Amino acid sequence: MKTILQLCVVLLFATQLNAQQKSITGTVTTASDGLPLPGATVVIKGTSNGAQTDFDGKYSIKVNQGDALLISYIGMKSVELTVGTSNTYDVALEDDSALDEVVVVGYGTSTGDYNWSGPSKAQLRRQEKKKFHNKVSKQLAGQAAGVNIRGTRSININTNVLYIVDGIPIQKGYNQLIEEIKQDDIEHVNVYKSAKATSMFGDSARDGCIVITTKSGNYRIQYDESYAQITENDFERTNLSPLSTFSIDVDKASYSNVRRMINNGQVIASDAVKIEEMINYFNYNYPQPTDDHPFSINTEVTDTPWHNKTQLVRIGLQGKSYADKDLPASNLTFLIDVSGSMSSHNKLPLLKSAFKLLVNQLREKDKVSIVVYAGAAGVVLEPTSGNNKEKIISALNNLQSGGSTAGGAGIKLAYKLAEKNFKKKGNNRVILATDGDFNVGASSDNDMKTLIEEKRKSGVFLSVLGFGYGNYKDSKLETLADKGNGNHAYIDNMQEAQKVFGKEFGGTLFTIAKDVKIQVEFNPKKVQAYRLIGYENRLLADEDFVDDNKDAGELGSGHTVTALYEVIPTGINSDYLKSVPNLKYTKTETVSNYEDELFTVKFRYKKPDASKSIEMVHVQNTKTKEASMDMNFASAVALFGMQLRNSKYDNNTKLVKVIELAEKGRGEDKDGYRAEFIRLVKSYDNVN
Repeated sequence: MKTILQLCVVLLFATQLNAQQKSITGTVTTASDGLPLPGATVVIKGTSNGAQTDFDGKYSIKVNQGDALLISYIGMKSVELTVGTSNTYDVALEDDSALDEVVVVGYGTSTGDYNWSGPSKAQLRRQEKKKFHNKVSKQLAGQAAGVNIRGTRSININTNVLYIVDGIPIQKGYNQLIEEIKQDDIEHVNVYKSAKATSMFGDSARDGCIVITTKSGNYRIQYDESYAQITENDFERTNLSPLSTFSIDVDKASYSNVRRMINNGQVIASDAVKIEEMINYFNYNYPQPTDDHPFSINTEVTDTPWHNKTQLVRIGLQGKSYADKDLPASNLTFLIDVSGSMSSHNKLPLLKSAFKLLVNQLREKDKVSIVVYAGAAGVVLEPTSGNNKEKIISALNNLQSGGSTAGGAGIKLAYKLAEKNFKKKGNNRVILATDGDFNVGASSDNDMKTLIEEKRKSGVFLSVLGFGYGNYKDSKLETLADKGNGNHAYIDNMQEAQKVFGKEFGGTLFTIAKDVKIQVEFNPKKVQAYRLIGYENRLLADEDFVDDNKDAGELGSGHTVTALYEVIPTGINSDYLKSVPNLKYTKTETVSNYEDELFTVKFRYKKPDASKSIEMVHVQNTKTKEASMDMNFASAVALFGMQLRNSKYDNNTKLVKVIELAEKGRGEDKDGYRAEFIRLVKSYDNVN
């Protein structure tokens, strides 16, 4: 009885507490002019429970009657109030003249002048803070922990510091986007040392905090990367659709881009994950061709490692390798984006270093021209022999960023120069390096597609190199490379530049086969259904396979191409397959022959200077084998890509399976790329 009574008392007390909790709302403004304060902090004193005001200065928070609320904002005096019976609490904050932080006003010149274009109310409120200006150069020269600013002209981005722009905290993975803010738009910058920053903004500011206020007061850092939409391939019933047709894809940009996102702790957009590009980032041990064709064909069938009722098919091509000295003379036109959006350290500065790796491999018979574009396009280097490396590198070193982005004009000029210096029997190529953020003239994906389809008729090939992030336009660059008879790489660091321009120099620059198409016909007696893993943006209509006017992918010297299919054998019940009504007018009959054949794969390709395609045929038997080392690794990469995309076909397999498969398939790994993949998966696993 005593126990029941105690329980009733506890329940009554809890009910009373719950009854006292309520939601309150309010608006936080400035006392001087009544303007709303977005990003003001409203915290229940003594707890970690709090809220932030929105763009209109409004907040909402659950409290108990009697709670003490602490309302604070950068550079304003904090206010403490006690929650009573009211449900609305509006607060006006006053300027705090006793600042504990460094204030950079106006972003003028280093002589102490200010850029005032007529004082706004906000500027008048902050006149008293000018006295801190002389203190800035000393304090910011290294005394402010975790923060560094170059003079008073531009911010030197620190990846660990918390940035807040007009009251909105920036995810640290996007800190480089701070560089996109125009200096003339900045009213002032507050720099908080780590101790003060932590007390005001919490643990996320433990390395310091930089608070930027713009003149407009409502600047928004935009994560403005764009990717072509990908709809995952589903299983196709063999008796209804026995043919699978697609263009090869030797692009590898998706893997290095995803690697960058993981290393930066960013959320990975599912459409950024192109599984075929992740698989094809790695080379596989396919034999060199032994006949007159420019590539060898290789197939393998094994049990699917993530599903015990399906099989995994691997189709691999190995392009013929040529020594660099045996490659034909090159007529290269570097087309370099020097617009304002390229100023970040991982854009134009990295680009220059990457291109120097290429220049150092040029031969006397190679020629290089350089075209740049910003608000307009221009030639900065006429055709120069590869033995005059100092002149080429000097032209690269002199490049500076600034202005808008007339990408279409740059492409036209680059092709014009390449055509003027065209080498018969040579390698004629434009190499475009950009973040893809075109904003002057032809700029949409469709505009670019039309432009490049016209320009490729000249016989000049196109390689596209993506740099930077935040406003990276992957979809546009993929379109350019696809329609320009070229390839697309994303360079996130010098290691990747060395891979693209060093180890894969020939494949990057020298095409051995163009318009390469694959068509697989599955045997309905053996395969109930199949699905192509990846290549969603490379699918072709079945009739496109024999249409020589249909554009497809290119294969470079030494390149490998790998495609994976997951197949459901006949006689297997699968949740992946839904019932299909019986056909009234069509009857499907299966040929009784070919009991030992699983599929037939056909390839069509053109020589680089030809217009008529050549066909190759390969037949795969029904025997399954234990997975080879390369099969294990390719399946590990595919499974990881499926997990990043939240695929409905990964069978809820855990990341530990990816690591297990990759370890089995690591092999000799002389360059360490596979080991890096394993480390990448482990680091992703640790934070997810």
